Amino acid sequence: MDIIRLLPDNIANQIAAGEVIQRPASAVKELLENAVDSGATHIKLLVKQAGKSLVQVIDNGCGMSETDARMCFEKHATSKIQSADDLFNIRTMGFRGEALASIAAIAQVELKTKQHTEQLGTSIDIEGMKVLKQEPCQTPEGTSIAIKNLFFNVPARRNFLKSDSVELKNILEEFHRVALAHPKIGFQLFSNDYEMYHLKPGNLRQRICALFGDNYDQRIVPVEEKSYALHVYGFAGKPEFSKKTRGEQFIFVNNRYIKSPYLNHAVSMAYDQMMPKENFPFYVLFLDIDPSKIDINVHPAKYEIKFEDEKLVYTFVNLGVKHAMGAYSVSPTLDFNQEHHLNSNDTFSQQPRTWLEITQHAVQHKEAKKFAPPTGFEPLTKREENNQKNWQSAFDVVGKVNTPIQKGFSDNTIATDTETREAVPPHQLHRKYIVSQIKSGFILIDQQAAHERVMYERYLKMLSSKKHDSQRQLFPQNLDLNVADAQILKEILPDINNLGFDIQEFGKNSFVIHGFPSDILQGNEKKMVEELIEQFKMNAAVNRLGKRENLAKSLATSSAIKAGKQLSVEEMKTLIDELFACENPYTAPNSRHTFITLSLDELTKRLENK
Repeated sequence: MDIIRLLPDNIANQIAAGEVIQRPASAVKELLENAVDSGATHIKLLVKQAGKSLVQVIDNGCGMSETDARMCFEKHATSKIQSADDLFNIRTMGFRGEALASIAAIAQVELKTKQHTEQLGTSIDIEGMKVLKQEPCQTPEGTSIAIKNLFFNVPARRNFLKSDSVELKNILEEFHRVALAHPKIGFQLFSNDYEMYHLKPGNLRQRICALFGDNYDQRIVPVEEKSYALHVYGFAGKPEFSKKTRGEQFIFVNNRYIKSPYLNHAVSMAYDQMMPKENFPFYVLFLDIDPSKIDINVHPAKYEIKFEDEKLVYTFVNLGVKHAMGAYSVSPTLDFNQEHHLNSNDTFSQQPRTWLEITQHAVQHKEAKKFAPPTGFEPLTKREENNQKNWQSAFDVVGKVNTPIQKGFSDNTIATDTETREAVPPHQLHRKYIVSQIKSGFILIDQQAAHERVMYERYLKMLSSKKHDSQRQLFPQNLDLNVADAQILKEILPDINNLGFDIQEFGKNSFVIHGFPSDILQGNEKKMVEELIEQFKMNAAVNRLGKRENLAKSLATSSAIKAGKQLSVEEMKTLIDELFACENPYTAPNSRHTFITLSLDELTKRLENK
């Protein structure tokens, strides 16, 4: 009995559509690229319900004839390819002729288009590959295509779509990529009738600032490396403005956005020793290369390509960024963990310096700096009982839970620890750790991890209680954010204002900082809010925390004292007492250990090599 048969066209089209159109952002990408290929000078994108109910792209490009308007929905119908050789000389965005056919198989589509030389245009309505209507119409020159109710006939796929905020984030990513690749084209983006972007034609630097904020003008340096075979150009961010979240890294080959861990590594290695390893730099890099030297037809969404000579491309990208850092005297940070406010007045990157000059300047700067006392410490009166209990339990739980505590302590180890710590004050090691003597040895505390734990538990309690006092600023500060970050801040603004912040919306993507909680170190409020947003994004993406827990963790990370902060003896004592007053003093919110202990017996064994 024969069991192999051809799939019906409608099923085959839906399967093919699943490869190309996976979510609303996929449709956005295809429609924007078609608009670019049409020669448009202005492109408008409208989405509703994060693209689930509507994705519409309107352009002023060349438009289509009546025949082409109908043919564009056929599978593999394209104006870009005539022979197999053309596959190796592609400079347009689309070329397979599968995007509109795939979209029409899983959505309700309305197309209106008119060529510049024609008096009337063409209107076509399609639903699930069935043409419902085709007729002449009055319409502006160019093309308008509206996709309604994506996956209306594939409910299983529609159920797999994420929340509106996640789907909108994906749409913004695609919009950024196309807008960066074509800065000479004007773009608009509307979400639920709200204009999120209005980008004017300009150069690449202007487009970067329009998308990510005017402050990026001071954060980026130009990149250019050129040879007969390859031209690398664009902009790379200064190391001190790197972030803990990935997302603002863009590589384009012949104006086409690509995903390449290989080339991302080339950029990262150019920043070697210039920033913490866990951080990610900003970069927008373009590679112009002979199309015959690459193969872009290796991925349904055309995100991946193959290079004929990968090592050459890697070397050029790496050298381009390295030379950019050197040409503009972007020097490695001497102490990655030092608090940002300690070197906020440094001018290392403003003019060329030798390493000797940089080192001498850093030493003089640190010696002259007056360190403000760390804030955020509460008095001990209400916590002494809990504090003593945790000091004792820190050693009672040895062998019962996975903590960094060493074994070998007797039950009365902590009996006189309070007296011992009073008699022998704690000592700060490398402005990063606190060493405190105990009866049986010593305890080594990570000051940043410890304070993160203290602040985390405090914020969790505050989020459940009434609004807290805010310390008003004499001179309010303006904060301008990109669209994505502004949406996040708007989402969490009511909660953080209940914690003692006083931040108000001021315009489209702008905010005014009127006040901060009194227990947070003042002086770099804008930077802290930016770090808070980065932490919130990272926690949401990596740890998938609930909003309340995410906010408490993000605030604790961004507001805690950092490694590099000089502490007085009293401040160290207070931090130690506050740590052991916590419900869980053993780990920071990110599960990093807050302290380790070492007994005299263990020290003796190590020194005697036993």
